[in-house]
Amino acid sequence: MKIMGIEALVPKPSLSAPNKKHKVYPYLLRDLKVTEVDQVWCADITYIPMEKGHAYLVAIMDWKSRAVLSWELSNTMDSSFCVRALKHAMKATGRKPKIFNTDQGSQFTGADWIGELKANDIRISMDGKGRWMDNVFIERLWRSLKYEQIRLYSYATVGELRGQIASWMNYYNHERKHQHLDYTTPWANYSPTQEQLEAA
Repeated sequence: MKIMGIEALVPKPSLSAPNKKHKVYPYLLRDLKVTEVDQVWCADITYIPMEKGHAYLVAIMDWKSRAVLSWELSNTMDSSFCVRALKHAMKATGRKPKIFNTDQGSQFTGADWIGELKANDIRISMDGKGRWMDNVFIERLWRSLKYEQIRLYSYATVGELRGQIASWMNYYNHERKHQHLDYTTPWANYSPTQEQLEAA
């Protein structure tokens, strides 16, 4: 299997290692009815193996519409690429959430990330320890991305990987219809056209 580059479809190393010196914030979404876009955004990091080494992918998602608002790829696990994704999401949409939910990984409990949320008056929510279900929608995103794209190919460079992710994310946001969204796309629910608003 090693010679052929075959690997089992099992969870990769945990990327949610907390820093015990960082403050952990309570989970704010339990029993909360999320009825509007931008009410809650969430983020997570996943691990992507490559021909040589690996890369890390972070995505920012709107909880209500499931739209991916931004994403960043990095070959290191520092917080800077997460903060870049957050800033890009707010700049690209011209919006910000009321609540932002993440796991307790050190990238999301560190001063850079927390400072950016506080500077924008965004309430901070964090999953319970080991509770992946608290951020289930972005976990489903990773599963779909990996089964439909990442694990079907090998990637020699970060640039090649970035291009494939960009293509899939565009498909996910603008073409992939979701049953729970009444068979419409995430982006149509996050940023509907005037015609869609008038028909609603």
